Amino acid sequence: MSVSLRGVGLTHANGQVALSGIDLQVSSGERLAIIGPSGAGKTSLLRLLASNLRPTSGEIELLAQQPWQLSARQRQTLRARIGLIHQAPPLPPRQRVVTAVLAGKLGQWSLGKSLLNLLHPVDMQGAQGALARLDLADKLFARCDQLSGGQLQRVGIARVLYQAPELILADEPVSAMDPVLAGHTLSVLNEEVTRRGMTLLASLHAVELAMAHFPRIIGVRDGRILFDLPPDALSSAQLDALYANEQLQTLPVSMPAAQTSLQIPRC
Repeated sequence: MSVSLRGVGLTHANGQVALSGIDLQVSSGERLAIIGPSGAGKTSLLRLLASNLRPTSGEIELLAQQPWQLSARQRQTLRARIGLIHQAPPLPPRQRVVTAVLAGKLGQWSLGKSLLNLLHPVDMQGAQGALARLDLADKLFARCDQLSGGQLQRVGIARVLYQAPELILADEPVSAMDPVLAGHTLSVLNEEVTRRGMTLLASLHAVELAMAHFPRIIGVRDGRILFDLPPDALSSAQLDALYANEQLQTLPVSMPAAQTSLQIPRC
């Protein structure tokens, strides 16, 4: 089991309840998308799974370990087995793309090798291979501040693929890309995850992308899980309840024709 949450709640220091009563089991190698309106708790859930936030109630287990029963050093070792894909990757503007990708393994390398990598890339071929999968091989020596938002997101994905973690947590990983590129990028990510037997949880704004690329969809609203279903089992009523009072846009093409009366948002 990659992820196990039992009755997990999260209340921020200001008293705001971000998550409540979350029960979630994710087996090794599963791929699932998390959808829901803005402020639903999707990012908070991913931050809990990254052990960046400590739950205020319930039990959490990641990769067969309970992160908050570990020492700080042990928890850091656990985090090296988890890959994080950010909506806005935290890449230094003047850093070369090759260095940014190789940084994926800093948590696995010795201090000496990590310092050497800052002076001279220690695995040029590995970085180029990860970038090539995302059509960025020609950007190997570009500076991060020379890239577009979508290119930076793909560099962030390449870094995690190079890291080769057991569990990948992706927070809006394709939000800066046009629909065609976003779909292609998610296809590559899912292919790589499946081939390597990794577990993937991704929060997505675009519902149609979630339904097209993931076999399991979790709907989150007001800090609670409303449904946990395969895409073909989702009804218009469930999506309507998930996005109630949100600005509506066009229904994703993957929904059955009988349900075309509903419109859902890209929150």
